[in-house]
Amino acid sequence: MFGFKVRRQYGFYNYVVDFYCPKLKLAVEVDGDIHYFTEKKKKDQQKDRHLEGEEIEAVRIKTLDLEEDYESMIGYLEDVFLNQAKDLGIAPNHDLSFNHPYAPP
Repeated sequence: MFGFKVRRQYGFYNYVVDFYCPKLKLAVEVDGDIHYFTEKKKKDQQKDRHLEGEEIEAVRIKTLDLEEDYESMIGYLEDVFLNQAKDLGIAPNHDLSFNHPYAPP
């Protein structure tokens, strides 16, 4: 996304994240129904704390939201990537001329 490499099913110690962008230190988790069970929620919280300790920003989206409103979720993820890049002072490697709020004037 925006020229940033994203890895799928990326491992961190005893954890695996669905998608990870190393340059932005950004993990994206796509949570299905199983993530609403108490035990899985606890494990997800442990994973999130571990990622936070590694200074990795973790973002969770619901599978259902992705399935029901794909375009809005992609727009949301674009914003997440651009905000993370902006926070880290990293310029995207993609033409932002499509009038995104962070596009240069």
